Formats: sequence, structure tokens, C-alpha cells
Amino acid sequence: MKLNYGNKLYKIIFIGLLIAALVVASGCADKSSSDKDQNGSASAEASGVSGADKAIESGAFTLTDGFGREVTIPENVERVVCSGAGCLRYLVYLQAQDDVVGVDSLEKKENKNEGRPYVYANPQLKNYPLIGEARGNDDPEKIIEVNPQVILKASMIGQAAAPTATEADTLQDKTGIPVVAFPYGSLNNETQKAEVYSSLRIMGEAVGKQERAEEVISYINATMQDLENRTADIPESERKTAYIGGVGMAGAHGIIATEPAYSPFLWVNAKNVAAGMGTEHADIAKEALVDWDPEYIFIDVGTLQLGNEGAIGELKNDTSLAGLSAVKNKKVYGVIPYNFYSTNYESVLADAYFIGKVLYPDRFEDIDPEAKADEIYTFFVGKPVFSDLNGNYSNMCFKQILQ
Repeated sequence: MKLNYGNKLYKIIFIGLLIAALVVASGCADKSSSDKDQNGSASAEASGVSGADKAIESGAFTLTDGFGREVTIPENVERVVCSGAGCLRYLVYLQAQDDVVGVDSLEKKENKNEGRPYVYANPQLKNYPLIGEARGNDDPEKIIEVNPQVILKASMIGQAAAPTATEADTLQDKTGIPVVAFPYGSLNNETQKAEVYSSLRIMGEAVGKQERAEEVISYINATMQDLENRTADIPESERKTAYIGGVGMAGAHGIIATEPAYSPFLWVNAKNVAAGMGTEHADIAKEALVDWDPEYIFIDVGTLQLGNEGAIGELKNDTSLAGLSAVKNKKVYGVIPYNFYSTNYESVLADAYFIGKVLYPDRFEDIDPEAKADEIYTFFVGKPVFSDLNGNYSNMCFKQILQ
């Protein structure tokens, strides 16, 4: 009997110890799992998983940006920042400015002479948090603070693809947020125009504004075609010679600053006397301007920022320019500044109608340049801002300057 009693006692003790061991093991396993989850979460946060990787977790798609980079972004983007000159302008063109959660230093700056129509139409943009300095000099920490889903990044006109793609990769690595990059382009030639259209489409895809991107592209094409159709049959011998001076580029310039491939001249079939001086912004010798002696001179009134009326003051006071036919015949006119934190295409198109009206009034007799400008501004930026812009430049836009 003692033996049987001892066996039963032993079995009870053994089973109790076994149960206790299982409970302890289970507790350790739960703690290990909990520690692993916490450590994994901390590691993910440290590595920036909250940006690009979160896009994958919440439903996403991959697009190819303007530099051939494959970028995965959320399906429904509602929070973005724009990096680089002109990037925010494109977003306004696409009617997606309400998606902005931060802006660069130039967008926040109060400019005495403001040449960007989208700023007049959207004064609220300067009140957003700062994400870095102008021209793509971003602050990754500040960008992370405003928590965008996507960073949109435009390169400067003519900037090589490789450096911009590298900058985009670096910014994406530092923030953990998808960066969609693209060239800004221009309307000066077919190659750069294709860049404009491609970039609008890429941005449209990123922010869900594909239809609006196509509307903008169609509007630009139709407007350019209308301008060209009005003057295409003018014989070569009857086409007017013209010069554009005081053209801004990263600031205001004087009379010698010009655009050899100035789009408005091309569209209305005027003879640009500076053609052949390259395809981008150029400074010419005053002697060359005297030799060319154009029939008409147009002045980008952004030159007023120089003081002493800039290029206009030079035409009034520089005796070496007094003999120019355009000066003697009072055929000097002011046009809207268009290079202000990259190119304002809406102003370029508006200038073209005014220039066409001056050079070939019979071909543009149905056009009121100021009303046409407001029609163009309303399409691109949502408001008719010609009067506001013109008033900021002493009302010299679309005006005969030398009376």
C-alpha cells in the first residue's frame, strides 16, 4: 500500500511540475514575440518605413518618372510638397494646389515685383510650412515634419538628367517618402515642349489629375496653333523684325538680355534679330543691337526691378541707343515678365497675342490683349490676374513705352 501511495504522489508532483513548466514557457514565448514586435516597429520607424513602404502597405502603384525612375506611390495622393523652380506652378495648372502641405523659401517670400500669376491667384500658398530653400535645396527633416505622401521635384530648364535623378534618389532615401522627379522643359523647341507635356502627365498621374493634364496640353497646343495660323501666310519679305530685351533669368536684367528663341516671335512669325545667338537666355553686345536695328523692340518689364527703369531707362538715356529705329519711331512696348522662378507659360502665351496685335494688327483685330490675357490666366491659374500683375509693374505691360 505504501508503494502504491508513493507512486500516486510522485505522479501528482510530476504532472504539477510539467504544467508549471508549460506556463513559464508560454509566457516567455509571448514576451519574446512582444519584444520582437516592438523592436521591429522601432527599426521600421528608424529606417523611414513611414513613407515609401507605407504606400505599399496601404495600396499603391508604380509609375515611371521623368528620369526613368520607378517610383511606388499611394493610389490616392492628397498630401504633397513641391521641390524646385516651377514645380508648384505645374501643380496649380493641374488644379491640385489644395494638396500642398509645405512650400520652399521663395514661395513664402514677399516680392516687391511679383511676376508669377499663380501667386496672385493663390495667395494662401505662402502661408504653408517651410520645407527648405529655393531651387530644390530641400530640408529633409522639415519635409518629414509636414508628412507628405509624395514629393514632386522639378529640375531646372536644361539641367542634365543624371544629377537630378541622383538628387531625387538621395532625397527619397533621407525622407523615406516617394520622390517623383521630372524636367521642367520649355516651349522653345519640340524636344523641350515634349518634356513639358510628359512632366504634366507624370504629375497628373501622381496626384490623380490625368484628365486635367490632357486639358492643359490641348489648350497649349490649340493656342500655339491659333497664333501660328494667323500669320503663317505672311510673305517672308513682309515679316517684321523685332528684339526682346530686359529678359529676366534668375533675377532682373538690362537691355542686352534677350532670348534668341523667344517663343512669341516664333509663333507670330516675327523675325527675331537675335536668332542665331543660341537657344537659351543670352547677353548680347549693345553694338550688335545697333547693327541689327530692329523695327520693333519689346521690353520684359521685369527689368524694372533693377532700378532706374532698367532696360527702359537705358533706351531713354543711353546715347548709343538713341539712333535705333524703334526708339526714334516710338515702337517700344512693354510685355509681361515670364521668367520668374522658371517660365510662366501662361504669360508667354498672353505676350504672344499682344506682340501679334502690335506687329500685325489686321491679323489680330478680334483680339483685346488684356482680355485675352485674363482668359488665359483664368484657364491656367483659375483667376483673371492681369490687372494685379500689371499694377505691380507700374502698368507698363501691353503699353507703348516711349511716347
